Amino acid sequence: MTTNRTFTMIKPDAVEKGHIGAILEKINSAGFKIVAMKFTQLSKGDAEKFYEIHNERPFFADLVQFMTRGPIVAAILEKENAVEDFRALIGATNPAEAAEGTIRKMFATSISENAVHGSDSDENAAIEGAFHFSGREVY
Repeated sequence: MTTNRTFTMIKPDAVEKGHIGAILEKINSAGFKIVAMKFTQLSKGDAEKFYEIHNERPFFADLVQFMTRGPIVAAILEKENAVEDFRALIGATNPAEAAEGTIRKMFATSISENAVHGSDSDENAAIEGAFHFSGREVY
C-alpha cells in the first residue's frame, strides 16, 4: 500500500542545537506539506514502545536514553512518494556517508545522534504517525 504520507521526528540533538527552523525549511523547500506537528518529549515508556523493534539490540538502552533526554518535534508530512522522497532528503543514517545537502549531512554529528527520524515504509509511516497523533490532530 503506497501512501503520500510519512512520519518524522526532529530528534533531541537537533532540537538542542537550535536546528528546528532550518530542518523545517529543508522539508518545506523539498515540497512536503506538514499535516500534523507537535513539540513534545517522549517518556521512557513511550520511547521503549516506539523503538520496541530494537529492544533486543545492544544499543536499545542508549537509544531510549537519547530519545528521552530532551524534546522532539514530531510531524506527519505529505507529498507524492513521501516515504522514499523523505528518506532521500534526510540521507544515510551515518552522516559521514550521507549525501551533500541532506539533512543528516548538514545537522547530524554521528550515527546515534543523527538529527532526524524518517519512516522506512508506508506501513511504518502510518503506525508511527498514529503513535504520536490522534485523527483529529492531522489535517
